[in-house]
Amino acid sequence: MTEKTELRGLLPEEMAQTLQEWGHPAYRGKQIFKWVQSRAVREAAEMTDLPQALRSKIEAERWLRPLALSCCRVSKDGTEKYLWQLADGELIETVLMPYRRSQTRDRVTVCLSTQAGCPLGCKFCATGQQGFRRNLTAGEIVSQVLDITHRKGQSDPDFKVTNLVFMGMGEPFLNYEQVRRAIELFTHPEGQNIGQRRITVSTSGIVPGIERFARENWEINLALSLHAADDQLRSQWMPVNRQYPIEKVLNACRRYWEQGRRRLSVEYALIEGVNDRLEDARQLGKLFTRWPIHLNVIPVNPVTESGARRPDKARMVQFLDELKRQGIDAVIREERGVDIEAACGQLRGAAHGEGET
Repeated sequence: MTEKTELRGLLPEEMAQTLQEWGHPAYRGKQIFKWVQSRAVREAAEMTDLPQALRSKIEAERWLRPLALSCCRVSKDGTEKYLWQLADGELIETVLMPYRRSQTRDRVTVCLSTQAGCPLGCKFCATGQQGFRRNLTAGEIVSQVLDITHRKGQSDPDFKVTNLVFMGMGEPFLNYEQVRRAIELFTHPEGQNIGQRRITVSTSGIVPGIERFARENWEINLALSLHAADDQLRSQWMPVNRQYPIEKVLNACRRYWEQGRRRLSVEYALIEGVNDRLEDARQLGKLFTRWPIHLNVIPVNPVTESGARRPDKARMVQFLDELKRQGIDAVIREERGVDIEAACGQLRGAAHGEGET
């Protein structure tokens, strides 16, 4: 790490190294880390227990670089979608989903982006139709939570993100090192201190990434975006399947399950006239015979370029019932933020130049 790496992408000991080069004691690294990661400050001036000279140095070096909010939309169901502008002008999206509970504490989930755009080109995904720009740094990934926390904390000092899903723009396993570092930062006891079991990483089936993920000494959840039960159909809608077909992907996912005994989640976007037949549900059942998974049936968000449309509710229920007859633990995922284009890539594609709300 160098001193040009943004503060939000550094661990305390890495901060300490640069601070010592600047002539400041190493213990300041722990102080700064707590300000940045736990308290989510956006300016060095807020770090009130640091010497003024050090705060000025941090500002002069632009060592702390928060995201710029381009747009925020709030759904009638409480979902919030953020469009951020990065330092180089690229735009990324983040979704905040609050879940209110009566007897247990509220759950606040943030859906994170890991890339600006996406190289995989899945036909039903708005991000995939926009192409790939670049990988995000760990600091940019972490900043999505920190800047939401700072913003929400202005009116609610007790605001806390409790759950993370790496399901936003991009393929996490094509940016493995930065995603790994972001997880290390999110789970650090002096930072956001989010429990590993409250984190889910989603992949479209990058086999080397799944295999590496299985070897990590983690309790983090894995979700597979499958969306079809046979290679021909999956390759039509998800070009990545040509390189990593279903059998190879599921073999890697099984190793993840066998390594940590964490149940695999499977995401299945239901597309009218494409993958919503009862026969498709039966094929899914055959793929996961005697394998404990949880399958989320997701009504596809319409994408103009592909013509993808969601089935009607009766068709979805029939599909779900057939999955259950096949012994699959499946649910129709609750839709969030439909009225604010909360699906991946929709806001970025529609809101270039739109002002903050």
